[in-house]
Amino acid sequence: MKPAPFEYCRADTLDEALDLMAEFGSDAAVLAGGMSLGPMLNMRLARPAAIVDVNPVDDLSGIRLVDDALETGALCRQADALDSALVRDEVPLLSQALPFVGHFQTRNRGTLGGSVCHADPSAEIPLALATLGGDVILRQRGRTRAVAANSFFGGIFTTVREPDELVTALRWPRSKPWTGYAFDEIAQRHGDFAIGAAAAVATVAPDGNLAALSLGLGGIEDRPVLAGLAGFVGVPATARTASEAAALAAERADPMEDPRASAAYRHQLVRVLGARVLERAFERAGARQC
Repeated sequence: MKPAPFEYCRADTLDEALDLMAEFGSDAAVLAGGMSLGPMLNMRLARPAAIVDVNPVDDLSGIRLVDDALETGALCRQADALDSALVRDEVPLLSQALPFVGHFQTRNRGTLGGSVCHADPSAEIPLALATLGGDVILRQRGRTRAVAANSFFGGIFTTVREPDELVTALRWPRSKPWTGYAFDEIAQRHGDFAIGAAAAVATVAPDGNLAALSLGLGGIEDRPVLAGLAGFVGVPATARTASEAAALAAERADPMEDPRASAAYRHQLVRVLGARVLERAFERAGARQC
């Protein structure tokens, strides 16, 4: 299959990329890794008038510490993030999620920013960013803004990015003492799109009670969602608490239904995966005392 005709535009600098985005607006598609855009073009599910290739833009690459966050450029390759000791130390949840992303070959080309922009509800990287409370950095000519990941996704393949905006970076909160992180998912085969995924962040106080708790769900609804578990703060971090919190998350979830799984099955996945990642996060929190 071949894509519909389009104009290929190579941006060598960030300013050039922003100019092209301003020129073409909603008629442009951005080429980063191309792991999702390529198939969509070939199947003619996407028919942009122009492709803006941002791969030569050095300003969109790299992994760096910025104050209390780890910033990854939009072009940061998934394989580079997985191999990064800085990511392992500062954003352990991302390191745990990345092995579930596609396959070795696709991670060599796929980008963190591209996955977030694509906004597949089953994608692991958007789920990790939302669960941690990270930010998406967007630029257009004359303006830069940071959007909380929890507000960035509008639905399946839908975000709040404006037509002339370019995602330039992702900001990940750095790991904290007494905090544990865990990620898991269920797919038909490893590397396939997740039928359901769960990510947990738990801070356990020295007395063994929960000081903070976040449970993110992917592949369940039309975007990454956070379970409302504030009522469990102050409760002992035990296996029973993990099970009760996951049951509440399942009760409040509104799962989608597709040929891969029923809504009832996804409800059960929230219970099982939620309890699993919460219990792991509780255990790991005790090992992260400094």
